[in-house]
Amino acid sequence: MLGVDPGTAVLGYGVVTTCVATATRITLVECGVIRTRADQSLAVRLAVIFDGITELLERHRPDAIAVEGLFHGRNARSALVLGHARGVVLLAATRAGLAVAEISPAEVKRAVTGTGAATKPQVGAMVMRLLRLAAAPTPADAADGVAIALTHVLRLQPRARMASVGRR
Repeated sequence: MLGVDPGTAVLGYGVVTTCVATATRITLVECGVIRTRADQSLAVRLAVIFDGITELLERHRPDAIAVEGLFHGRNARSALVLGHARGVVLLAATRAGLAVAEISPAEVKRAVTGTGAATKPQVGAMVMRLLRLAAAPTPADAADGVAIALTHVLRLQPRARMASVGRR
């Protein structure tokens, strides 16, 4: 599972694995950020994001991708630019033949911390605890990418449990 926290300056991502059939331990494979330079045009920044996501998809071969949705309270320009970044991620996923899950920021925070109003440090701390890591992923955008992947895996776990009951 690849989780993506889209952005045009810094895009966070996290790759996790789990045994879906038994819904057991979730393991962090990799996390990080794709950075673009402020002096680049939007078109060049989007190309950097597309290439980075494509490279991650080729290297890890995830079964699905989860992308954080737009904030409703942002100003129109910020939402438009963020929408471009999300579009590039969705394009890369679709080209790779992957299912795409879109998850709201509040749902990610609620799934990982128990409250939809959690701060970035709280999300990072809970990612660290849930995955039994020595430290929270850094920067915060990487922790957010991992949290998005975790949220989608947690969404799937009840379905996996039900499917395994039917196979017994």
